Amino acid sequence: MSSSKYVIGVDVGTGSARAGLFDTNGKLLSSAVVPIQMWRPRLDFVEQSSEDIWRSICSAVKTAIRNSDVLVESIVGISYDATCSLVVLDKAGAPLAVNDEGIHDRNIIVWMDHRSIAETEAMNAGDHDVLKFVGGKLSPEMEIPKLKWIKTHLPNTWASAGKFFDLADFLTFRSTGVDARSLCTVVCKWTFLGHEGKHGRWDKRFLKKVDLADILDDQKVVDDVRPMGAFLGYLTPTSASELGLSTNCAVGVGIIDAHAGGVGLLGAAWEGKGKPRLETLESALALIGGTSNCHMAVSRKPRFIDSIWGPYYGAMVPGMWLTEGGQSAAGSAIDHVIAQHPNAASLLSVAKKQKLTVYELLNAEVARIQAEEDRGPEITRNLHILPDFIGNRSPKADPHIRGTVDGISLDSSITSQAIQYYAAIQAVAYGTRDIIRTMNRAGYEIDTMYVTGGGTKNPLWLQEHADATGCTIVLPKEPDAVLLGSAILAAAAAGVYKDVVSAMQGMSGAGEIIKPRKETARYHRAKFRVFEDLYREQAARKAIMTSF
Repeated sequence: MSSSKYVIGVDVGTGSARAGLFDTNGKLLSSAVVPIQMWRPRLDFVEQSSEDIWRSICSAVKTAIRNSDVLVESIVGISYDATCSLVVLDKAGAPLAVNDEGIHDRNIIVWMDHRSIAETEAMNAGDHDVLKFVGGKLSPEMEIPKLKWIKTHLPNTWASAGKFFDLADFLTFRSTGVDARSLCTVVCKWTFLGHEGKHGRWDKRFLKKVDLADILDDQKVVDDVRPMGAFLGYLTPTSASELGLSTNCAVGVGIIDAHAGGVGLLGAAWEGKGKPRLETLESALALIGGTSNCHMAVSRKPRFIDSIWGPYYGAMVPGMWLTEGGQSAAGSAIDHVIAQHPNAASLLSVAKKQKLTVYELLNAEVARIQAEEDRGPEITRNLHILPDFIGNRSPKADPHIRGTVDGISLDSSITSQAIQYYAAIQAVAYGTRDIIRTMNRAGYEIDTMYVTGGGTKNPLWLQEHADATGCTIVLPKEPDAVLLGSAILAAAAAGVYKDVVSAMQGMSGAGEIIKPRKETARYHRAKFRVFEDLYREQAARKAIMTSF
């Protein structure tokens, strides 16, 4: 493909907005990152600001362009991915408070916010057909329970609301003025039935049963739903000026952040193979790692798996059903274990002095212990962790479970800290193993993971995930597969490629490959049994204490 045209992918994660400028071969030319604000007014409440996020995006896009030699006029497309957070606007299009303090700038309920657990459980107790397409249970991370919470607890906000958006859809609306929703966002988080009829439909019977039918009144939530990467329109003069782009820049329908990672990763499975064949993807898993982990598998036929989200039609790869596993705490679980150790302050001080990351120091200590004991992963044999510190998204769908650390001593040395850190990495990997096992029992044949995210910078994390799951890991040629996924949608929207699948094949590629070590398999089988016991034992203890 010609490199005379360029596209921008924007990724809005939990803590920052990032922009990447790509050529049409998928090469990242420049990027920029700008922090975004977050408020935690009380336990389980997490809020953000749509205005703050938009300002951060504009700053990141302008910086990425400024750091390149690319002319603004040659940037032909932009698209967005974002966390599945709920944005609320009033009838004039201004931010509307999602808090009882009435602070309107805080108008986003963040994906990780769990304020709506009671509403979620009430909905899950009902006999609703739509639940079949979310693994049997809604999650408090989805938008329908969040909306119910607002209606119940913030009636003034409910009465004043003019628009309810998933964050990615808000960003495309802000860019174009066109209110159309992404098939990805509404199928995955709003119970939209994307597989029914020509363009999908809302289950109005379900919405009426849960007293949310009025979200469809007055265009608060529209039924104009389009596939990711579809051309939505061009940047308005205002948004073009704020982003530093031209009004000839096409905007592609957006996507949830983890799903953008899947788009950016899985095209590598077709690298050098001629016409892309959808069945090739059925043995592949896209793992998008970060604060949380998302595990994306696709199939040509729907697979209904209890406690794993989906099947979602067309929500990531066009024409395929998506099954979505996830770990609510992944990178955050590992960081929590590091930070809670008595040696945490000392470790951070040494890292700053030596200009190393805490992970590099801990990896070195793990290697030293292994050499001294002449062991590999077995150095964690006496320490076991269940990393579900904010609940289990899948395959248990249990928001009440919490983390467990079994085997702590009074040792406050870096040696103790390194073993806990290593055990935490293994624990997160066992969570992925549990998800893959559940998917494979339902008909998948997953043996390869295409992986992106912060963990890919850590060789210990990579090898343990390969060993603990028994899967080959393929890293992307372009490390930032999430940004690339949004850029792929932008390229499709701008007509650089004929469709998203063609853009995936043309812009994605494979990088380093990590094979599982067969000699560690027996240890990980044993450790995984302990991992399973930790969950069962905690669930049993909770049952004993339910009357108190």
